[in-house]
Amino acid sequence: MSKAAYWAWLDGAKVQGIALHDLVEQYGSPLYVYDGNEIRARLLAYQQAALQAKIHYAVKANSNLSLLAKMAQWGAGFDIVSLGELRRVQMAGGKAADIVFSGVGKTQEELRYALAAEIGCFNVESEAELWQLADVAKQMEKRAKIALRVNPNVDAKTHPYISTGMKDNKFGIAIENAERLYQAAAQCSDLEIIGLGCHIGSQITQLSPFREAVESIKSLAERLRAQGIAISHIDMGGGLGIQMQTGQEVPAPQDLLALYSEVLANSDYALHLQPGRSLVGNQGILLSRVLSVKQQSEKQFVIIDAAMNDYMRPALYQAQPPVRNLDRMEGEQESDIVGPVCETGDTLRKAVSIAAQAGDLIAIAGVGAYGMSMASRYNSRLQAAEVWIEDGTADLIRRRDSYEQLWENEIGTSFIE
Repeated sequence: MSKAAYWAWLDGAKVQGIALHDLVEQYGSPLYVYDGNEIRARLLAYQQAALQAKIHYAVKANSNLSLLAKMAQWGAGFDIVSLGELRRVQMAGGKAADIVFSGVGKTQEELRYALAAEIGCFNVESEAELWQLADVAKQMEKRAKIALRVNPNVDAKTHPYISTGMKDNKFGIAIENAERLYQAAAQCSDLEIIGLGCHIGSQITQLSPFREAVESIKSLAERLRAQGIAISHIDMGGGLGIQMQTGQEVPAPQDLLALYSEVLANSDYALHLQPGRSLVGNQGILLSRVLSVKQQSEKQFVIIDAAMNDYMRPALYQAQPPVRNLDRMEGEQESDIVGPVCETGDTLRKAVSIAAQAGDLIAIAGVGAYGMSMASRYNSRLQAAEVWIEDGTADLIRRRDSYEQLWENEIGTSFIE
């Protein structure tokens, strides 16, 4: 059996001795399953590296309350991009001082709430946001702790939809404008400069873009300090990718931190990181039953009960997640794994060699990040349940939708006779 990272924690059709078929029998299909022990091990890989870094988990990757509660208990902070994520972190027991608020468009309501909560840092993404935050802070008689998110114009060599550090991306402040804005912010009594940050993209599988980015950010930090602007931390965001195919070489968290340690040697900057996918991505699977196998001309389709509303990344990013039939060995018949949604784009995996029959249980790997957090109710489909396995115990951490939940917020039901 393959020992690729995305299957390494599966023992046949079991996780920590718990049969996946039994979980589907109990909670239905499709079903998300996460290995909590593996997630904690990934977090420890960051926390126990030689270079100490403050880890802010990227809530957007997977925002389940139980997962957030575990992250808080294990000593992680949180990177948020909306008021909803901030409220989730608070519900999960996260400390406000350990929250970093990123995101290219923050509303007045979000700024006010975050200031009142006294979060650790605002990662400011534009000149307009900088002065909007200053105005809100002045009105509230607060002092906002800030870092400017700088766009270093570094190619992350990833999918264009998740490349965020190039000059033509919407994110951050152009690096050539950063010094001017820092100088202006330093004159504002409603703002407290504490750091400098960047985030160049997601699912990055090479170290060279990280090196280019951190060298650029360190150089800027040195210039700012020379001008009397106090930069206490450098925030390099997240972006470290995960293995998605057999034999793919992907740097480990320790490799990334070793690079940062080398570049930041002989400096006293605190390092902040915002990993998401690299903590939870390969630690989750999506289980789905085969509904039927269909031969169409010269092509075979394996139709399963999971769909693009359950896992959007193949339709949105052309992702090709690893797939395994838990009921029979891989076959030689090349098939597309597709869902019931009424779009041709509802293809979860193209051209995979797999043997399948109706009723078989299919596992889709690498879905712990940007799986459930991007799910929807498209086609009025019920959203899946989620199960957390830790120390040999399985806990339901999200119930499957009921049909009543599909329309419970629709006030138009009063028109129905």
